[in-house]
Amino acid sequence: MIDQVFIGIFGLASIWLANDPREPVRRWACICGLLAQPFWLYASWQAEQWGIFALSFAYAAGWYRGFRLHWLRRADLARGIAA
Repeated sequence: MIDQVFIGIFGLASIWLANDPREPVRRWACICGLLAQPFWLYASWQAEQWGIFALSFAYAAGWYRGFRLHWLRRADLARGIAA
């Protein structure tokens, strides 16, 4: 039950933030999306929903892509490192 609460909180937050018109706010969407993934993995594993379990890794990869773009690459650019 607690996993579903966190899936709802982080899932809704990630969608809401991803569609915000302000870029500094949008960059937090990937953080919320990544925070939801352990709860998705746990819930789908407990329910033996293997398709959702596998899909959670694909979603995590997508959210990580956003994290890399909005957080890691930005730090590299600030230090003068081409990524």
